[in-house]
Amino acid sequence: MVELFISEPIFPVTAAMDTARMAVGEPGLPKEFIWRGKTVTVEKVLRHWRETGPCRHGSGEMYLRKHWYEVRTITGEIMKVYFQKPAKGGRKNAGWQLFTLRETGPGA
Repeated sequence: MVELFISEPIFPVTAAMDTARMAVGEPGLPKEFIWRGKTVTVEKVLRHWRETGPCRHGSGEMYLRKHWYEVRTITGEIMKVYFQKPAKGGRKNAGWQLFTLRETGPGA
């Protein structure tokens, strides 16, 4: 199995969001999203973790940067996706991204 680096935006289908995570202050993981013009459906969340980093202005505080999810799709691919929180005062680079793709079907 080869894991391919993708690093492209994905666009959630808003009618298919996991709102349970939103109740605890996390982004609603899309159960479906659009990638390269096709609808991708999440079958199962395999792992979830958070990425933190130090304040970029010199204080000793740590900030939550990204929410990561490793998911399996209904067609069998394993994808790592993340939600990047918007930086204070802007939305640059914020939103959902497909980070990697691992095909698990025949010949993968």
